[in-house]
Amino acid sequence: MIQIAKGDAAYCRSFIRKLKERAAENDRKVDGAVAEIVAAVKEKGDEAVRAYTTRFDGWCPERLEITREEIAELTKSCDPAFLASLERAAENIRAFHQRQKQQSWLDPQPNGVILGQRIRGLHRVGIYVPGGTAAYPSSVLMNAIPAKIAGVGEIIMCTPPGKDGHPNPDVLAAAMAAGVDRVFLVGGAQAVAALAYGTQSIPKVDKIVGPGNIFVATAKKHLYGVVDIDMIAGPSEILVIADESADPVFLAADLMSQAEHDRMASAILITPSLKLAEATKAEIVRQSAYLSRREIIEASLRDFGAMIVCDTMDEAVEFANELAPEHLEVCCENPMEYIGRLDNAGSVFLGNYSPEPLGDYFAGPNHVLPTGGTARFFSPLSVDAFIKKSSFIYYTQNALQEAAQDIVTLARTEELTAHANAVEVRMQAEK
Repeated sequence: MIQIAKGDAAYCRSFIRKLKERAAENDRKVDGAVAEIVAAVKEKGDEAVRAYTTRFDGWCPERLEITREEIAELTKSCDPAFLASLERAAENIRAFHQRQKQQSWLDPQPNGVILGQRIRGLHRVGIYVPGGTAAYPSSVLMNAIPAKIAGVGEIIMCTPPGKDGHPNPDVLAAAMAAGVDRVFLVGGAQAVAALAYGTQSIPKVDKIVGPGNIFVATAKKHLYGVVDIDMIAGPSEILVIADESADPVFLAADLMSQAEHDRMASAILITPSLKLAEATKAEIVRQSAYLSRREIIEASLRDFGAMIVCDTMDEAVEFANELAPEHLEVCCENPMEYIGRLDNAGSVFLGNYSPEPLGDYFAGPNHVLPTGGTARFFSPLSVDAFIKKSSFIYYTQNALQEAAQDIVTLARTEELTAHANAVEVRMQAEK
């Protein structure tokens, strides 16, 4: 069961170190296996994809791609209430991400110089979607909708088929709602490698996004540079900052909402109130008794959860910025007063009625977030992740003449004489 601890500086540093080390150890265990899969797919294409799919899943579909007609037929089995909720969530996600869209621009100057930047969507993007018990239609929306808004030319989705030979119909429904163009029934590291290198059946993409197990995450890490990726996702995590006004019933529910993801997920409460921590712990015991993933929740909270009792809310803020959590809830009387001080977090949930699942499913901001402390320098997935920018420069002869001496001086200081020469020959041609 989750422990309550006094949050002195030494304990907090030790706990943060433990959380950040847990993912690295797993990476080392699977690194060699993934390297072998990636190399085989690069060399043998579909043959290797089929061989690994048969090996890991027990079989491989005869045809890797599923047609749009098949998708439409399979989604007929979806619950109409689910489809309606999916559409409403998609509307919110589109509205939020539409505001992120950037425009190309020109800056003409009085001396004839024209500077500018051209922005356009990537040519082709691959989305990986897990299958089985970890099939999350919401992730399809979060990955595909920003790509569509960015102007990506083609969105390719890879997802493993279920034991019946078909993918999860709810995932397919989300793909249709989000505008995915093609769907392939293949999973694991072999799917990531196929998207990166291209095979006889699966087209090569420019970027791969989407969640997956440690094999999928490690494959993305191996292939970064061959393609772009969204991020190296680690176990899910939530930090809740709470003062005496918070409701322990809410806090317990929110901590367990992340702990249920897997045994390595991390759920932490930090508060100046020992009374609140104790009440929240009691609520965890009460509520977990009726939750379907109780064993996973208990293992996660036991091994990577904590309730830290600090002296002040200022200490809680300092801890949050040091931990840089994926999800950060601020359950305080005046949550808005803290937003300007919380610098390192993937997504921040303010107030007692903004639970983390609101962001996972419905509000609009992306739920693909940096983990493992990387919120110190990474941002949530956004439209920006699916665009590329090119700058352009136009100088007139007179404008280059005005800048020539400065360019030559800088180039010769760096001992790059050919750089200087490229300007000097133009100046000499004028004489």
